[in-house]
Amino acid sequence: MSDLDQLKEKLLKLHLKAAAQNLETVLSQAQQKNLSTASSLQRLADLELERRWQNAVKLRWDQSGLYERATIDQFDFDHHKSRKEQKSRILHLLDLEFIRERMDVILIGNPGTGKTLLAKCIGSAGCHANIKVLFTSAMDMINHLIAAEADRSLLKKLHAYQSPELLICDEVGYLSLGQQGSHLFFQVISARHQKKSTLLTTNLPFADWGKVFDSTTVATAIADRLVHRSEVLILEGTSYRRKEK
Repeated sequence: MSDLDQLKEKLLKLHLKAAAQNLETVLSQAQQKNLSTASSLQRLADLELERRWQNAVKLRWDQSGLYERATIDQFDFDHHKSRKEQKSRILHLLDLEFIRERMDVILIGNPGTGKTLLAKCIGSAGCHANIKVLFTSAMDMINHLIAAEADRSLLKKLHAYQSPELLICDEVGYLSLGQQGSHLFFQVISARHQKKSTLLTTNLPFADWGKVFDSTTVATAIADRLVHRSEVLILEGTSYRRKEK
């Protein structure tokens, strides 16, 4: 076995796959261009870091629950004036500063006004930035938590919703969560408050949240935590889906 083969084998044992795969190419380029040993090592290190970054980003996507990579160019800002008026605020959300500041985002609007698409755009940006994101509908989250409570794995399941740096909870307001669901929802929001960011989409104004949660008291407690440090955007107009037909 040549010295080069031995070096490749050692790099693979050290889990430096990109460095091993590109070793011959980098050494050949170094010889052709009279590059220093330090330059060659720098190049190999850069390739390894890039591989690890791409693997980390792929893992974020796989764990996110986002089944499509949404981008802001899919969002038609000309559809309604409320979109145009809030364009700078929407674009600012995509820089993800609100996650670093542990702020929340609430998107309010009728069905078809772009709330879910925007949420997915922000979630996609988070995954691309190697941020732990979880996308779920409100009912899916509650159903999983209720099932976990029944089989005594609630603490583990709560942690799954409490740990992501960005939790996107879609479609709050379409169905009543009941007493058990409301209390579980409150536990998630309360645990994340000022520690992690939550993005919530809803078709209901805050005044109507009592229709979704078990009581006005629970609804107020949840809204109070979400609104405390948050960006609230109201999307108006008719359903964009009608326009596409």
